[in-house]
Amino acid sequence: MFRPEPPRSRRDTPGGLRREVRGAEVVDLLAALNTGHEGGCGTLHANSALDVPARVEALALAGGMGRDAAHSQLASAVDVVVHLARDRDGLRRLRQVAVPVRRPDGLVVMESALDLPAAGEPVPGPAAPRLAERIGR
Repeated sequence: MFRPEPPRSRRDTPGGLRREVRGAEVVDLLAALNTGHEGGCGTLHANSALDVPARVEALALAGGMGRDAAHSQLASAVDVVVHLARDRDGLRRLRQVAVPVRRPDGLVVMESALDLPAAGEPVPGPAAPRLAERIGR
């Protein structure tokens, strides 16, 4: 189903799919990412990479997509989530990389593959091997 695009709700670039979702248009992003074509990305605001499934679920529900469908689409569409945080100097920096895992009940959770604290060395998370497999290393 086509939904008219609300102003400032998503940003597309001519070179490929890159969308910023802030509302129900997450349904359109998930549909676009599940077309069978490789590549694409989107942005959404969440408190951490681990909070992305809950955020997608909330936005998808606002768009009329049920919980199970939202998680199914998320599991099929997303390979990796990167979380950026704004530091005190105002710059955004990579803080966490996570990969989606579908639980037996069908819901998706994110598992941390790499945490990058503001100070100190990067810390591999429990999903580090899964991330390495997905990026071919």
